[in-house]
Order: sequence, then C-alpha cells, then structure tokens
Amino acid sequence: MSYQPKDAFYRKAKKEGYRSRAAYKLMELARRFRLIKPGDRVVDLGAAPGGWLQVAVELAGPKGKVVGIDLQPIAPVAANVATMQGDATSAEWQAKIKEALGAPADAVLSDLAPHLSGIRDADIARSIELARMAHRIARELLRPGGGFLVKTFAADELREYFDELKMDFQNVERSRPEATRKGSSEIYFAARGFKGRSA
Repeated sequence: MSYQPKDAFYRKAKKEGYRSRAAYKLMELARRFRLIKPGDRVVDLGAAPGGWLQVAVELAGPKGKVVGIDLQPIAPVAANVATMQGDATSAEWQAKIKEALGAPADAVLSDLAPHLSGIRDADIARSIELARMAHRIARELLRPGGGFLVKTFAADELREYFDELKMDFQNVERSRPEATRKGSSEIYFAARGFKGRSA
C-alpha cells in the first residue's frame, strides 16, 4: 500500500468501535447535508464491512430502518439493521430491499469503489460506472424528496455525471470529507430532493 493504513482515523475507528475509518466520512457528510434523520429508512450499497451501517443506524435511531447489501457477507450490526449478501443491481434483490424497508427509502448511500488496476483512465471509468449503477438503484428505491450519497473519483468526466444527477434531484453538491486519505482522488456527490421516477 502506498498510504499509511494506521493513520489517525484508522486508530480512532478502532478505539471507538467502528468497523472502518470510512465511518467518519459518513458522519461528516450526513451532518453537513442532513441526509439521515431520526426515523429514516436508509439503504447502504456495498455495505461491507459495516462502518457506514453503524453510523446510519445511530443517525436513524431506534425508529429507523437500515438495510445494507454487499456481495461480501456483513456481520450483524443492530436489531433494526438488515444485512444482505447479494447483488443490488438485480430486480430480485431490489425487491428484497424494499420488503425489508417496508416503504420507499429516505436515503440511499453508496461507498462502492472499483478494484484498482493502477491504470488511471480504467479506474476512473469503472468508478463512474459504479456511480451510475448506484444512481439507477437509488431511482428504484427512493421516495420523492429523498437523498442520495455516492462516491466516485475526481475526473473531468464527472461533469456529465453531475448533470445526470441534476435531472433527478433538486440539489447536487460535491464534497471531500476530512477523513479521506491523503493522496486519494475520491469525492462524494450529495444529491437531495429526489424528483421521483417519472422525472
């Protein structure tokens, strides 16, 4: 690895019981953009190992409902967190997510990232592909007015993706949380005010 894995956020996560340093990214972004409120229904795409699920359920509270799905297994998190091992792109698994939520989602989160090849253009293309996939899933799961948080890599090609998000959401902003590793090109789009699938 080119970065130092045991940095301050890594150590903080270990000390405070979070499964990944990425938990602090969601804490910052959710607070800044008011993405998750008490009682919300939240979906986390690519949820393993579960750091974002831990934060999401803290923010949604005991009356909220959180569903995490990943191709990898996810250890149980809390009573009101449903974890699934499956492919969120399939209609079958989207139906299972909807069933677990009991109603359309208030927020859909995606921290999906490609397996890096070291070839910049290929990695960026794959990252944007994953972001578009997450956007499509969010359109299926969100209630009108809901929010969407998605990770991708900084690139010129993101202007087109930003415009795609603007077609479906009232407000779209980009951000780079403090817990992002030094040297990383990842950024997040926070999209709020879902216009509905007919938009």
